[in-house]
Parts: sequence; C-alpha cells; structure tokens
Amino acid sequence: MRRGISLAAAVTVIALSATACGGSDNDSSGKPKDPKDVSGTITYWDTSDAATEAPTYQALVKQFEAKYPKIKVNYQSVPFTDVEQKFKSAAKSGKGAPDVVRTDVGLMAEYASLGYIAPLDGTAALTDTSDFNATPLNTAKYNGKTYGVPSVTDTLGLLYNKKLLQQAGIAKPPATWDEFLADAKTIKQKTGAYGTYVNPDSYFLLPLLYSNGADLADPSAKKITISDAAAVTALTTAKKINDEASMKVDFANAYQNMQTAFKNGKVAMLIQGPWSVTDDLTGPAFKGDAANLGYAPVPAGAGGKAQAPTGGHNLAVYQGSGHLDASYLFTQFMTSTQSQITIAKATGTLPTRKSAYTADVTANAEIAGFKPILEQTARPRVALPQVGSLFTPLQQNYVKILQGDESVKGGLDATSKEFQQLLPGYSAG
Repeated sequence: MRRGISLAAAVTVIALSATACGGSDNDSSGKPKDPKDVSGTITYWDTSDAATEAPTYQALVKQFEAKYPKIKVNYQSVPFTDVEQKFKSAAKSGKGAPDVVRTDVGLMAEYASLGYIAPLDGTAALTDTSDFNATPLNTAKYNGKTYGVPSVTDTLGLLYNKKLLQQAGIAKPPATWDEFLADAKTIKQKTGAYGTYVNPDSYFLLPLLYSNGADLADPSAKKITISDAAAVTALTTAKKINDEASMKVDFANAYQNMQTAFKNGKVAMLIQGPWSVTDDLTGPAFKGDAANLGYAPVPAGAGGKAQAPTGGHNLAVYQGSGHLDASYLFTQFMTSTQSQITIAKATGTLPTRKSAYTADVTANAEIAGFKPILEQTARPRVALPQVGSLFTPLQQNYVKILQGDESVKGGLDATSKEFQQLLPGYSAG
C-alpha cells in the first residue's frame, strides 16, 4: 500500500510540475494571455498518412502560423504504428514529448490515467462543444474530464456490392445477423460469389459483441464480461458465419485478401470502415461504378441494437508542455469547423463537428454513406486505460475459436482469465 501511495504522489507531483511549466504562456495574474500575445514554439506530432493526408495538415499548420505569427509550429510526421510507444517513452522520461499529439481515440484513457495529457475543459482548446457529434466527443472523456479534442472520426458499417445483392434477389441489405447469414448463403447459391469474408481481427468482432449486449468489461461493476452469456451468443454467431457463409479465411494475410476479394467482386458484403473505400473503388467491382458500393449500418443482434465502435483521432496536449496556451490555440485551430471541412474535402475522412458536414463535404459518397451510420450506431469503446491490451488475448482466442481449435465457451473463458491479469481488482463474469 505504501508503494501505491508513493506512486500516486509521484504522478501528482508530475502533473503539478507540468502545469507550472505551462506558466510561461500566462501573465502574472495567472490568467491566459490574449491570443494575439501568445508566443513560443510548439511541436506537433502528426500521425496522418504521410503521402496522402499529411500535406493537408501541413498546409493548415502554415495557416495557423499566419494567423498567430508569434507562434511557430515544429511539425513532425510520426508513423501511426510508432507513435504510441514513442509518446509514452517521451512523456514518461519528460524528454522529447510533443506539445500536441494526434492520438488514436482508443489510447485516451491510458494517456489520461498516466498523467501524460492535460484536461482541456475550460481551455481555449475545447470550444463550441455542442457542435461536436456526441459519440466522438465521448471518446475524449475519462473520469469526468475531457482530455482531447476530436479531429476525425470513423466507425464500422456494412459495405456491400449492390449488383450481387440484386442478382441474388435481395432487395435491401440485411438488418440483423440472422438476415446477414441467410443472405450470405443465398448470394453464394445464386451468384457464385461468397456472401462475406470474416475478418479475424478482434476489433471487427465488436459489432457482434455490442449488438448482442456484450462487452469486454464493466468498469462500474469492476467485472470482466467477455465470457458471459451475451458474449457466447455473439461468438457463436461469428463462428456460424465463418463456417457457413464466409470465403475461406487466410489467417496469415486476412485483411489484404478480404479487401482483394471484395473489390474484385468475389465477396458481396463486408464489415468495414470508411478507410477502405478508396481501395475498394480501385477494383473491377467498383472502378468506374462507385454507385455500386452500398453503405448500411452493421446488423443488429439479440440485444435488438446495431452498434459499432467509434474510431478516429483526437488532438491531445502534453501535460508537461512549456507552452500550454499556444498548444491550446493550435488544437482549437486544427479542430475548428473550417479546418475539418478542409481535411474532409482533401482526405475523405469524417469530420467530428456537425457544422463541418457542408454540401461540399457530403458530396463525397464515402462521407455521405458513413455519416448516418456514425450517428445511428457508433458508440465509444469501454473507457479503460488497459483497453488496448485487452485486444491481444481476445484476438488470439478468437482465432482459435474460428479455426475450431477451441470451443466458443472455452475460448472466452480463457480470454477472461487473461483479462484478469490485465485488470487487477476485476472479478470474472
């Protein structure tokens, strides 16, 4: 217990010291300076795709510097796959961390719990909160405080080949998992194409879990729920779809093979995200015929709801920044309505502000297709600092279940036991 108190005290000291470091942006009364008087150099780590997206963000940085000439931005492109460990290492050591970092929404709770990022409620970074779609905004919250500002968002939906469904005599996309399974079988029988391709990545399992009333854990009850009856129902459905309606999964290269099969017209329906659309439209099934690509919410399960995880990226401010006011202004600018419109039109990513869904933005079929899906079915993942770590044992056991090496209940019980090692103080369901 004494050691725990010591660690907690250490985190408090770090947080207080970090806040003090930000004092260079404030006047002697402790109040923030007028924005036009804020100065300094801040570092921004951008994880957007270096080739296709980064130029848009770099142009926005230049616009920010023109608006606030006393603030300079050291823009650094950091690969998405590297940023988590790089940021944790820098924040923990207090050396080399950026003032502002673009972070996956799934990491917010962990960064906040470690004291690495600053709460933004009441700062210039977080303005017009009523203009944000509620679901992306909720991804930035932890323990009642807001630690990030939503920049771009996404979710999972049902993408489908309209012509294949029509050839199979199916008038509309399936609304439930039972319909999904039945339609997939009909498509195979009448068109020769496979109904679907099961993605064995555990993230893509979440719509099945959520729609059946299941989740990884319940923080309010400090209970692990991944092996409860609702989860068993969800995994039983996933196994049935895999065995009866899916193209054979290549577990070593599943994502790429799934994409290739769909865009070539060999698979009719996929649970996928908006990030895949640009690739989809390069294949024979959709090239020159983008209207053949259909968008629908993920199917509903036994719980009667269609729900999918919210993805995307938030901007977070490093707690130890020496230029907090400049960082707040930069975060506000980069997540403003106009910046989000610019980003959406250039990259096809979904804005998080309602006001950014202009006619020009929704002229993009991908954005128009996913906007109602996001509004109707997206929900935040469970807000646990360890949530990212939970996906590894879930994935390993999910693959065993799909391959038939483990029963549904056995695989979920094994997952629950591994969760207990990652969630001390939580009881198994």
